[in-house]
Amino acid sequence: MTRHVYRFGGGVSDGEAGNKNLLGGKGANLAEMASIGLPVPPGFTIATTACALYQEQSEGYRAALSDQVAQGIAHIEAVTGRRFGDAANPLLVSVRSGARVSMPGMMDTVLNLGLNEETVRGLATGSGDPRFAWDSYRRFIQMYGDVVLGVDHGLFEEALEIAKEDKGVHLDTDLGAADWEKLAGRYKEIVEEELGRPFPGDPHDQLWGAIGAVFGSWNAERAKTYRRLHAIPGDWGTAVNVQAMVFGNMGEDSATGVAFTRDPSTGERAYYGEYLINAQGEDVVAGIRTPQYLTRAAREKAGAKAASMEEALPEVYGELAKVFDRLERHYREMQDIEFTVERGTLWMLQTRTGKRTARAALKIAVDMAEEGLIKEEEAVCRVDPQALDQLLHPTLDPQAHREVIAKGLPASPGAACGKAVFDADTAEKWRADGEAVILVRVETSPEDIHGMHAAEGILTARGGMTSHAAVVARGMGRPCISGAGAIAIDYKNKLMRVGGREVREGEVITLDGSTGEVMLGEVPTVQPELSGDFGTLMIWADAKRRLKVRANAETPNDCRAAREFGAEGIGLCRTEHMFFDAERIANVRQMILASDEAGRRIALDKLLPAQRGDFIEIFRIMAGLPVTIRLLDPPLHEFLPHAEEEFAEVARASGLDVETLRRRAAELSESNPMLGHRGCRLGITYPEIYEMQARAIFEAALEVAGEGEAPLPEVMVPLIATRKELAIIRALIERTAETVFAERGARIDYLIGTMIELPRACLAAGEIAQDADFFSFGTNDLTQTALGVSRDDAGRFLGAYVEQGIFARDPFVSLDAEGVGELISIAAERGRAARDGLKLGICGEHGGDPASVAFCEKVGLDYVSASPYRVPIARLAAAQAALRKA
Repeated sequence: MTRHVYRFGGGVSDGEAGNKNLLGGKGANLAEMASIGLPVPPGFTIATTACALYQEQSEGYRAALSDQVAQGIAHIEAVTGRRFGDAANPLLVSVRSGARVSMPGMMDTVLNLGLNEETVRGLATGSGDPRFAWDSYRRFIQMYGDVVLGVDHGLFEEALEIAKEDKGVHLDTDLGAADWEKLAGRYKEIVEEELGRPFPGDPHDQLWGAIGAVFGSWNAERAKTYRRLHAIPGDWGTAVNVQAMVFGNMGEDSATGVAFTRDPSTGERAYYGEYLINAQGEDVVAGIRTPQYLTRAAREKAGAKAASMEEALPEVYGELAKVFDRLERHYREMQDIEFTVERGTLWMLQTRTGKRTARAALKIAVDMAEEGLIKEEEAVCRVDPQALDQLLHPTLDPQAHREVIAKGLPASPGAACGKAVFDADTAEKWRADGEAVILVRVETSPEDIHGMHAAEGILTARGGMTSHAAVVARGMGRPCISGAGAIAIDYKNKLMRVGGREVREGEVITLDGSTGEVMLGEVPTVQPELSGDFGTLMIWADAKRRLKVRANAETPNDCRAAREFGAEGIGLCRTEHMFFDAERIANVRQMILASDEAGRRIALDKLLPAQRGDFIEIFRIMAGLPVTIRLLDPPLHEFLPHAEEEFAEVARASGLDVETLRRRAAELSESNPMLGHRGCRLGITYPEIYEMQARAIFEAALEVAGEGEAPLPEVMVPLIATRKELAIIRALIERTAETVFAERGARIDYLIGTMIELPRACLAAGEIAQDADFFSFGTNDLTQTALGVSRDDAGRFLGAYVEQGIFARDPFVSLDAEGVGELISIAAERGRAARDGLKLGICGEHGGDPASVAFCEKVGLDYVSASPYRVPIARLAAAQAALRKA
């Protein structure tokens, strides 16, 4: 019989931290904490294997698991001395999800399970606190009704607000036992009104309903969206953790909280967290009540008045601090911890590797290495390369005027500006239309995940630093301000009110997630400074990587940014981008529309000085580094005039009449231009174009070489399919080079190579390599031609392909290793077999994708090239790939 249930607590640990694939992160860490003697309430984990069983047979899975689950319940009963369903001494349990990687808030949880009209009275008698018992019961009905039965949670919230109004109070804690008993009865009425059947009273039926709901939540829309955003496979499944309840809502000596062993926003080595007295865990993470600070220092820094846990519960806080240090030393990683204090006794409910901002990840990794807790190699591998993207973009200009209209908690750092929207669907729609938006909510829920991803930043009126909004925003790298209590949000009229001012949907606001300030209008930004921990980690990474990292750049600004970010040359300079300049486009069109070579040369002579000037600037900035320049590539139709005034402009420049130009434009139109007259085909049919570009390259290189350090030009011929094409164009380039060298009386070294972007070129790489000094794989077009998929049109169906597991990820974002990658492997092997020292690299957008960089390391390419802002990402990914390969 397959084992699905694993116990923990009470001196038993059937699992350990290394069992995350089987037990999920939460279950594995509960077993690990129990095994090292920490106070963990007893329980058991239903393994991820049972999730697959549930998905296959949601009706029959209970029979397959019932005996093992019964043994798990018996284990909890034996440790606690309570019995499940017993009216006099009832055992209550929590039922929580637990995937192998953290998915905060994406799946379901049920607390206080096992309560009914009989057991609630036993709980009241046993605890000596009827208020606590009835409060727990009404919480259970609400949570179970929402999560398991599908009753709108807003109905319960409305009933609670009515109960408080009737009592004339504002806080939940002001309601007494009789109030909670009455409300529990009303909650049960709501369930029966909505479903036409009573709320389930049998604890065993409750348990199986909750287990099924947690397994089912793995495929809830919010969970699927989160998995898609974070590239989590759908077949992993979730575990279910059933654990004895401990209660933070038993009075003033009870509490619940969430804490981090280091600050997840800054990385500072200081305890960070929040707690609530007389509350349960969901009150903290759901943002239902704004919690208090964990430490006195944090409270004083924020100017808050409510006592911190360090001040209110000093003895328990001291125990907790010791647990923090023990867990961090044990796991050698910053931990995210959930705890409950029941009548002065500390219980640990969860520990996991804490999510953090990119800046915090850098600081924590570097600090831990310098503290001797981890090695430099581990520090390099601890930082997600994609997370660096958060550090490589502007922040608010500290000197700029700010019209601050509200302030909340700085839940996730960074600056964001956009139009205010008040629901997730609108955020997603406006973002798809190209608008930058700020999602404004009273509090976010897991159903808002798609809107949070679409938004530039998130603002909530309620919730703390560990609320759903804060945790998810930090994981996404979105700036977030939570708990901005001065803001009143009106969903119906799509506006927020603050200090007598109204901000309507569509009005621009700015968030500073580092200070918690909300500002009206757009605030200017400044460029980031990459030093300190970033610089230290990148020095360590560069020492470990083998792959070189270049940049895709063709403007002086991009080239300068590339050097600042550590690029070791230019891997792709797209010359056609230079031709779209407003002052040049008329000459380009004159060249294209000319009916003979003489006409084209007249236009090319006008373009030569500008093209040469472009290359001089680039070579000066990249002095001493290789610069790969791709000769003109795009279909000619991209340059053709369309509007009447555009034809008239070309007519004036060329001396031809407009009708003649129109006929010529019609002759050049193509049915499938991406596979038409472009790339090297232009150089074959109109060699004078490539001749002009080659002359501009060599004249510019010689001029810069005369100023000091010589550049290293690499001339790249695009869209080669055969050796003969490359041989013809190579001869043209070499002739031009010799002519220029003779004219200038000087020489420089240079290389001639080709962009491999057609399947035939991959297969014929052995032949093509005989005329090439280097191959650069153009993975954007190679993906298009290998898959037969248009990148411009694929958005209509690629989402469904990823969702259904046809592709693990969008192949235009992360390289298709099995298909496109196999073509690259074949080309690399055949090319190097034919030509010793053949240089190999990639220059598509995949060069900045960590998974694609790892593939390049595996295949043994020499370099990757990415957009300037992704150069640090590629550097770190290359180091990680080298370390994992070693």
